[in-house]
Amino acid sequence: MATPVTIIGAGLAGLTLARVLHVHGIPATVHEADASPSARAQGGLLDIHDHNGQGALRAAGLFEEFLGIIHQGAEVSRVLDKNGKVLLDERDDDGTGGRPEVPRAALRQILLDSLPAGTVQWGHKVTGARILGGGRHEVAFADGTSVRTGLLVGADGAWSRIRPLLSAAEPQYVGTTLIETYLFDADTRHPASARAVGAGSLFALAPGQGISAHREPNGVLHAYVSLKKPREWVGAIDFNDAESAKAGIAAEFHDWAPELTALITDSDTAPVPRLVNSLPAGHSWGRVPGVTLLGDAAHLMAPSGEGANLAMYDGAELGEALAAHPDDIEAALTAYEKALFPRSAAAAAEASRVHEMCLDDGAPHSLVSFFTAHGQPD
Repeated sequence: MATPVTIIGAGLAGLTLARVLHVHGIPATVHEADASPSARAQGGLLDIHDHNGQGALRAAGLFEEFLGIIHQGAEVSRVLDKNGKVLLDERDDDGTGGRPEVPRAALRQILLDSLPAGTVQWGHKVTGARILGGGRHEVAFADGTSVRTGLLVGADGAWSRIRPLLSAAEPQYVGTTLIETYLFDADTRHPASARAVGAGSLFALAPGQGISAHREPNGVLHAYVSLKKPREWVGAIDFNDAESAKAGIAAEFHDWAPELTALITDSDTAPVPRLVNSLPAGHSWGRVPGVTLLGDAAHLMAPSGEGANLAMYDGAELGEALAAHPDDIEAALTAYEKALFPRSAAAAAEASRVHEMCLDDGAPHSLVSFFTAHGQPD
C-alpha cells in the first residue's frame, strides 16, 4: 500500500494534491490551521489559465465542475491613466478565452467537496516540524497533538512552517504594498466607479502608484491600491480607524480622477494592507528525504495572476509523480522538483518584471505596450 501523505495547508495547492492522490487511490490527510472552511474570506476572482491551472483541474477530474462556476464576461480588461482616460480596452465577453475568471471560494469548495469526509483536519495549526530520520517527520500542532508521516508536503503558504526543513530562505518585502477595498452594489451606489471599471478588470497606473479593480458577481467592485512605499509608511497608518486610513491613502492620489479615488474613499469595508513579499529569485533546495513544498511555500512571488495557477499545477504534478512511482517516494519527489525549480524560477522572474513595469516611470504606457505585444493581462 502506498505510504499515506500528510499535507499541511488546505489552500488550492494542498487540496489539488489531495484530490489528485484520491483519484489515484493514494490516501492523504490535510491539516489546516483554520477552524472550518468558512473561518475566513477566500478572496475574489481568479483567472484560471489554460496552460496550467485548467490542466490541474483536468488531472483532478474536476474540469466540468470548474466550467460551472465561471464568471461570464469577466475577461474584459482595460488600462487607464490617472485622469481616467482609457488607453486600452480589450474584450472577450463570451468567456471562451484562455483565462476565465472564477470566484476563489467557489473553486476551493469544489476541491473540498471532491474529497472523502475527514480528509481535511481543521483547527490544526502547525507549531513546528522535525526530521525523525529514514525519510520520516513529525509535525506538532498548537493543540498539543502531533503526527508522524512518511511523506510530508508543505502547502502552507508564504510563512510556511515546513519550509525550514528544506531551506533557510525567508520572504522579503519587495517595496510595494497593496491595499484592498470593496464597493458593494456599485452600479447603483457608485455608478461613476462602476463605469470606470467596466465589466471586467481595470488597471489605472502612474509611476509608483496604481489602482486596480475587478467586477465580481452581484455588483461588487474589488479593488487593490498599489503603492511603492517603505514598510514604515504602511506602519504609520492606523488601519483600525477605517476613515482615517482611507483618507491617508487617498491623499497619495490627490491629482487622480475622482471616479478612481472613490475606489478608496467610498470603500464599504475597512482597507486592508497586503505587503508584497517574495522568496529569492530561483529559490530551490537540495533533496531531503520524505518532504517537499508546493505553491507559495515553494515559490512565493509578486502577484501576477500566476500564483493560484502554479499552486494547483504543483499539486497536480506532485500527485501524478507519486502515482507514477507508488513504491519509490524519493523518485517521485526528485522528478517533481526537477520540473518545479525551473518552472517556478521562470514564473517568478516574469512576475517580478510585470510587477515592476506596472509602477515604473513609463506607467501606464509601458503596461499598454506589454499587453499589446503579449495579449490580455494575466
